[in-house]
Order: sequence, then structure tokens, then C-alpha cells
Amino acid sequence: MTTAHYLDQIAAAVEHRLREITAAPPGPYALVKEAMEYLLFAGGKRIRPSLCIASAEACGGDTDLALTYGCALEMIHTYTLIHDDLPAMDNSPLRRGRATCHVVYGDAQALLAGCGLLTWAYEVMARPGVEGRVDPAIAVRIIAETSHAIGWSGTMGGQSLDMIFTLRGQASVEELELMENAKTAKLLIAAIRNGALLARANDQALARLTTFGEKIGLAFQVADDVLDVTADEAKLGKPVGADVQQGKTTYADRLGLDGARAFARQLLDEALAAIASFDAQADHLRGLARFIVERAY
Repeated sequence: MTTAHYLDQIAAAVEHRLREITAAPPGPYALVKEAMEYLLFAGGKRIRPSLCIASAEACGGDTDLALTYGCALEMIHTYTLIHDDLPAMDNSPLRRGRATCHVVYGDAQALLAGCGLLTWAYEVMARPGVEGRVDPAIAVRIIAETSHAIGWSGTMGGQSLDMIFTLRGQASVEELELMENAKTAKLLIAAIRNGALLARANDQALARLTTFGEKIGLAFQVADDVLDVTADEAKLGKPVGADVQQGKTTYADRLGLDGARAFARQLLDEALAAIASFDAQADHLRGLARFIVERAY
């Protein structure tokens, strides 16, 4: 199966499972639920669920459980996009090829929609442990690690640094790496670790997958920085050149396009080396890593 086919297959499974998760009638809360689902069901590559499932596969785990946990991560990721697009943050008018949540529903409902997706995701992660489908200790560990990944020293902290550096007007390569590891890479690492934890991977395998995630998580952002300059709006799903217009420092800015692509390729090589000892069950994980980097070429 090609990586493109694999991604399409996972995206369809994620769509179906998310529909199941969100099927409860909204009652009097119809507006905020509609705002939550507006961007959640707007498509997207579903990279985080794919990494979670592929990591579980690599460790011989239950991919159906990994799908559920991957959907929780997609809910969290969508929350970060809704909040990132708000006027107080990046003030973006377009996301996933459509008007952003706050443009359609207003700032207040968009803010609540993001918070709603975040808190709902924790319920999704807790329920398999409560219902006995996952060892409760593993469910708690996944929740704790995911919370850390998106908290004040993770995604939220990275977003804070992004705003600070943008106001300042520049950032060094070292500052960029600090920011992007927090803002982007840590949630991708959590996706990979969650799949491995569900599969009861041993400490050695978990350490190698963590290194893989660190490398490919940063490569993901380097590739995004290249695409912000080179892609067309239809492919990117958001305004092209938005980073430059907002005065953000990016890897494309600091290293040049060729330098950024070379750095992404170096990170890919290091990621693949980290899981070289895994057998063919990790081939989908390897394919996803290559996809993340090669989309920038």
C-alpha cells in the first residue's frame, strides 16, 4: 500500500470514528457544537491520527484503539488551529480551504469551540480506560503525556514564544528550534508515543520512537515553512506567505529554501535511523516520515 493510499484510508476511518464520537444530539448547545464540528470535519491530512496508528502497528498493537486515541489528538489539533487563527493570535481568514471558525461564528463562539474540542478529547482518551478496553494505568499515562505535550511548556508555550518573537521581529535558529519543538513537534511526538503505549511497547522501542518523533516533528515544521513560500493557496489550505506578512521568522527565512529543504532531509535521515531496527511493521511509519518531508519538494 502506498503512503498516499494509507493516508486516504486513515482519513476515511478518522472521519467515520469522529462522526461516531460526536453523534450526540446537541440539544440547546447547537451553536457551539456546530462551531466545533465546522473545522473538525473540514478535511485535513489527519497526520496525527495516522502517526498514532502507524506507531501502534509498528509495535504490534490494536489499531482500532489507536484510531480512537488518534481521533482525540485530531480534536486537540483542531482546537489549536481554531485558537491560532483568532484575531488575538494570527488573525487568519482561511483554514483548510474555508473561512476560519471565528470568521463564520464570531470570536466568542470560536474560542468556546476550541475549548470544547480540547476538553472533549480528554473524555475520549479516558473512556477506554473507564470501560476496561485499555489498562487504566496506560490510559492515565497517555492523558498525562498528552496534557504535558500541549500545555504551558508544549503547544501553548510554543504559541506564546511565537507571539513574542513576532512582536520582536526576529528569532535566531536556536530560538526557532525551541519554539517549534514546543508548538508543533511535541503533539506529533505524543501521537507516536500514544500508539506505542497502547501497544505496550518496551522502554527501548519507546525511546527509539520518541527520537523518531522529535526529528520528524521538527521536520514537519521546516517543511511547512517551505510550503508557506512555495505552495499555492489551494494546496496549502490557508493564505500563502502569511508568515512573511505577519513578520514571523521561519526556517525558510533563516536558512533559505534550499537550506531549509536540506535541513528537513537531514532530520528525515535521522528519524529513519532511529527506527532502523524495527521490522516491516514500521513501514507505514517510515512512509509517513518521508511524506512529511517530501511534500516540501
